[in-house]
Amino acid sequence: MWGTSKNSQSREKFPCLDSDFLPHRTQVASETTQWVGCDLCVEENKICKCNDKDVEHHDHEKPNGSFIHAVINMIGMLIGLGQLSTPYALEKGGWASSFLLIGIGVICAYASHLLGKCLDKNPKSRNYRDIGQHAFGKKGRILAATFIYLEIFMALVSYTISLHDNLSTVFSAARVSLNWTHFLSSSQLLTVMAVLVALPSLWLRDLSSISFLSTGGIIMSLVIFITVACTAIFGGLRTNQRIPVLNISKIPAVSGLFLFGYAGHIVFPEIHKSMQDPSKFTKVSIVSFSLVTMLYTALAFMGAKMFGPEVNSQITLSMPPNLIFSKIALWATVLTPMTKYALEFAPFAMLLEHSLPPSMKPSTKMIIRGSVGSFLLLAILALALSVPYFEYVLSLTGSLVSVGIGIIFPCAFYTKIFWTQLSKPLVVLNLFLVAFGLVLGISGTISSFKLLVHRAHST
Repeated sequence: MWGTSKNSQSREKFPCLDSDFLPHRTQVASETTQWVGCDLCVEENKICKCNDKDVEHHDHEKPNGSFIHAVINMIGMLIGLGQLSTPYALEKGGWASSFLLIGIGVICAYASHLLGKCLDKNPKSRNYRDIGQHAFGKKGRILAATFIYLEIFMALVSYTISLHDNLSTVFSAARVSLNWTHFLSSSQLLTVMAVLVALPSLWLRDLSSISFLSTGGIIMSLVIFITVACTAIFGGLRTNQRIPVLNISKIPAVSGLFLFGYAGHIVFPEIHKSMQDPSKFTKVSIVSFSLVTMLYTALAFMGAKMFGPEVNSQITLSMPPNLIFSKIALWATVLTPMTKYALEFAPFAMLLEHSLPPSMKPSTKMIIRGSVGSFLLLAILALALSVPYFEYVLSLTGSLVSVGIGIIFPCAFYTKIFWTQLSKPLVVLNLFLVAFGLVLGISGTISSFKLLVHRAHST
């Protein structure tokens, strides 16, 4: 990872965040951050450059990631915020919608396999944007980058809504008010305070100092699953609520919730590149998606059978407040969004810093980076408090953005790159999946947007 500078100037290698190995939006806190080498001029205390030339040595290093390590990373990127809504989605769509949940999991696993094939075809491709460029040139790269950053933005809104909802439950008896915040409710004020506590993390220059936060993600997600299971077993609840067979009118919106939980594909190229034996990437995808799908399905039926029509869009909000399991789950869901902001904003911060003039003082860069990050986070906070409808925002994100990243783009990229080598049945399959993704995306976006507008007007 560390290289030796070729010029006479004293240099030292410092971490530089790869903008495409991002903490993913579906995770409550399960992201892993990839660091590559970047030259930092120690004498002048400024970044010289961080581009493909600088990081070539990274690509030549022999990867040493094992099969198990890759599976853990992929599961960590998939499981998370999306799991909270699976019981709600299943109850609204009917138990037959579980076949859609499983089907989307299978398709997204296949899409992951296609990304691996694209990377094998062009070893120079290092990330999701590179695959887009290989397939459709500069337009493909721009399209992929646009969806990546749009997904991150919408995910942060969902994180903040979840933070608000769970804080209001944790401190349900609290009454907080300030003279100059009379227009905010207690729960809104608590959310503002929580975001302000997390705000200074956006000013940190060395993100490696907070990268440890990403390692707790899988643990947090598993804690939520385990506490829900313990509530079902030891909570004294009747787990025989009736689930409808199928509610076809709710399927478009439900599909968006399912899609949100599966689209971790923006970081899969980095997992592929980290493997000692990339030929096992397809097996990694199969194992990871199988385990996540089983967890989602089990959690969906547990929650729906426990709470029936009363199930909340976040399963943690339906759990009995007096149980210790509920308190653990609520705090796990409250704390994780606060730890996510800095890691999620890292790509924006690095992109912004590299676009500033090299002659600019480091302190000035820090002020600009921190100010822009703070402004964006406060804008996200304002949007989340204005539209505090978790299930509709989550469904809209899945239908508008995640379906493209998790289904449409991988199939389209693969078909374009391998066009002359594909059999007709495989071309038909990929084009069918692109069309299927478009149908899910368009219908889900329209349905979610209508529900969101209707809910906003009714309150």
